[in-house]
Amino acid sequence: MTVAAQPLITVAEDTAAVPHLDALESEAVHIFREVAGEFERPVILFSGGKDSILMLHLALKAFAPAAVPFSLLHVDTGHNFPEVLDYRDRTVEKHGLRLHVASVQDYIDRGVLRERPDGTRNPLQTLPLTERIQAEKFDAVFGGGRRDEEKARAKERVFSLRDEFSQWDPRRQRPELWNLYNGRHAPGEHVRVFPLSNWTELDVWQYIAREGIELPQIYYAHEREVFARSGMWLTAGEWGGPKDGETIEKRRVRYRTVGDMSCTGAVDSGADTIEKVIAEIAVTRLTERGATRADDKMSEAAMEDRKREGYF
Repeated sequence: MTVAAQPLITVAEDTAAVPHLDALESEAVHIFREVAGEFERPVILFSGGKDSILMLHLALKAFAPAAVPFSLLHVDTGHNFPEVLDYRDRTVEKHGLRLHVASVQDYIDRGVLRERPDGTRNPLQTLPLTERIQAEKFDAVFGGGRRDEEKARAKERVFSLRDEFSQWDPRRQRPELWNLYNGRHAPGEHVRVFPLSNWTELDVWQYIAREGIELPQIYYAHEREVFARSGMWLTAGEWGGPKDGETIEKRRVRYRTVGDMSCTGAVDSGADTIEKVIAEIAVTRLTERGATRADDKMSEAAMEDRKREGYF
C-alpha cells in the first residue's frame, strides 16, 4: 500500500492551530480594557524586550482602530543592548506613543545611587521606577511578568496592589475569581497589572509567530563576541567585563531574555529563525530567567526581595 506524502506544516499554520492562544489573547485584551475603564493614569512598562513588545501588540489590538490610551515607561540602566534601544525608539515613533524614560545613570551622576562592585545595575532600577511612578501619578502600571518565569512571580496576582512606597506585600493581595479584578486602592497607592500572567515562554513565541511580530535580532542566533562568567555567556561592555582571566571569544548565540548587559547571558544556539526558536524552547527545561539572568541568582529570594522593595 502506498502512503501519500504529507504536506509540510508551516509555523503560521501550526501556531494558528493552537486554540489556547486565542483564550490568552482574549484574557489580555479584557485586562487592558478593564484597566482603561477603571484607572485614570495607566502606563505600560516598555523596554523593547519580547514580553513588553507582546504587551504593546495586545494593547494596540485592544483599542484598535483608536490609539492606545496609555503612555510607555522604560527604566534605562545605561547598560542596555543598543539593538533593543533602537527597536524601542523605532516602535515609539511608528505608533506615535509617548515614552517616559527613568535613567539609572542620572541617579548615579547625582550621587543618589552608587555603582555596585559587580557592575550590575538591574538592582538599581527600583528607585528610578518608583519615583517616576509617584511623580507622574501613575495609578496602574502594566508589566510583562509571567508566572512561569520565576517562583516569586508565580505568587503574583494579575492586579497586584502596591502601597504608597510601591512595596509589595503578599498578604495584601486580593483573591481573583474568574475574570473579576479589584483595582480599588487608596490615594498614593497603585496597582501593577500583569496581562501575560498565564502565558508561558512557548506561548509567547507561538503567538509572535502567528501574529508576525518583529523582534530585535538578538533574540535569534547570531555571531557575537562573548566571555564566560558564572556559567553564562556575557557581552563585553563599559559596565566592567571582562575581568582578568576572562577571555573573549566569538560564538553563535542568541538571547532568551534581555535586560542589563552585565547580568543577561546569551545561550549557545543555532536557532536563527522563529521555527527553530520554537523547537528549541519546546524541549528546554530551564526558564529564560533561571538560565540567563545573574541578578536572579544573587540569593534564593532575590526577586521576591526586590518586589517587596518596589521592583517588579
